[in-house]
Formats: sequence, C-alpha cells, structure tokens
Amino acid sequence: MSKLMTMKQAIRRFVQDGDTIVIEGFTHLICFAAGHEIIRQRRRELTVCRLTPDLIYDQLIGAGCVRRLIFSWAGNPGAGPLHALRRAVEHDIPHSIELEEYSHFGMVARLTAGAAKLPFYPLRDYRGSDLPRVNPRIKTVTCPFTGEELAAVPALNPDTAIIHVQRADENGNAHVWGLLGVQKEAAFASRQVIIVAEEIVPESVIRADPNRTLIPGLVVDAVVREPFGCHPSYAQGYYDRDNDFYVRWREISQDPGKFNSYLDEWVYGVRDRAEYVARMGAACERLKAGDQYCEPVNYGY
Repeated sequence: MSKLMTMKQAIRRFVQDGDTIVIEGFTHLICFAAGHEIIRQRRRELTVCRLTPDLIYDQLIGAGCVRRLIFSWAGNPGAGPLHALRRAVEHDIPHSIELEEYSHFGMVARLTAGAAKLPFYPLRDYRGSDLPRVNPRIKTVTCPFTGEELAAVPALNPDTAIIHVQRADENGNAHVWGLLGVQKEAAFASRQVIIVAEEIVPESVIRADPNRTLIPGLVVDAVVREPFGCHPSYAQGYYDRDNDFYVRWREISQDPGKFNSYLDEWVYGVRDRAEYVARMGAACERLKAGDQYCEPVNYGY
C-alpha cells in the first residue's frame, strides 16, 4: 500500500508536541522543508537531535519549537555561530533550552545502539575531555573480556526520524548517493520514519540498483515528494548548496527582528514548499546541478 502523503499530513501525524525528533543528513540532504512545516504547525517542547545542527535547527529554536538539543557540534558551516541558539542559551529568548552534548562519535554510537536495540554503546572516547563532567549521561563501563575501562553512551531512540533522499518508491525504499551520514542508523533507531524524496520513482527503478537503497521501506511510515526540499542545503545530483544564503543567515540570525521577518516571509508566509520554491524564482535554475553520471554496474548473473 502506498505511503505517499503531503508534508503537512506527515508532520501532523508523526510529529507531536514533546516528541524527540532527528532530521539527519551530512552536508547535503538536510530537510529544511520538514523543519519549516514543523514551525508552521507550531509544534512545541520538542527534543531535537543531530550530529551537526545548523540553520534549520537554529530556525526551529528561534521559532520556539525546541525544549532540548542533543548534539555534537552546532554552527553555521563556514559562516559562524547560530545566533538564535545563542539567544536561547544565553538570554532565554524566546525561552531557555537544555543542551546535551557529545562528541561526533558519541552521537553516532548513540544512534547505532538505538538501531541495534542495545541499551548502550562502549567507545574509547572522552579521555582528557570535560564532556563527561558536564554531561552525566556519559558513563564508564568495565570490559568483561579485558578489564579495560571504557566510556559508554546510552542508546538514542527518537520518536521520529526525517530523512531526505534523492529518490524513493511509494513504499519508502530509498536511494541515497553522495556523502552519507547516519541516516540509516537514525531511521532504524526511530519509532517512526518520514522519507522525503526529490522524486518518486517506480519500485523497478529501486530494484534495478539495490546497493543504493540506504533505507528500506519496511521501516518507513510516510513518503513525501518534495523537490528542492533541502534548500539552502543541497541534494547531490539535483541542486547545489546555496552558499550565499548561509552567509546571509549570519546577519539574519543576529537580529531578532530580521529573524522573525524571515520566518514571516519564508515559513509562515508560504503554504508549503511548492510556494517557497515558486517564490525563489530564478534561484532554482541557478542552483540546479549539471550532469555527471557514474559508470553503469552489471548486476547480471
């Protein structure tokens, strides 16, 4: 049975106040469209997780959606800090949020344990770090085989993972290529999964290239078609990163008035992503990717 629905339907059904959510993607395939719909639906008290929360998490925090941030690094890549995040932490604007910080591998380990249905994950990390002092959830265990003392982090099992992919079929079998992060681990660790795809293709297309199927439909609850859903991030092979926007965001996020004006125009001021893209106009053509195909693979036998 088809799992296709609109972004509005998917967020209304699978993201509720107080939920723990993860919007994953590494450099590209970061689903801004889902974050904007969460803001439009005025979700509150969310715990948001991500290895590298950047602009969309800054927007979620500044819009008042977030109660807690679980992360390993936060910033505007190449352009500075996240000022809405700083206002929330330093000045309780629009309200205070809690921080739970790990190393990058600590976050990978949490999601890996969650995906494997294990209670925790041991790792050789945090030696000489102050993180265990400020984060009591980082503990130590003794290896039963060697007697070595190791760090340990608890499994992370979000309520909902939102994963943007290049293409998927109607059942959620999803192809991803280019840079990979922890999308697979996040999907398997979460109770519910929303797949957001640049395009929906027949199942035969997915089956023709099985090794590119990062997320299988068996763990997917909703499939949303959302072209340009990652802007200003990028989708390898579809459109480029809007570097100009990342630079502009520094000025926008520094000023609460400009921040709120941005939300009014580009989030609350549009009905959906299609209207957002229409408002972008010629920028879409400027960012479209050129052609650079890989060599075909023979799956014959």
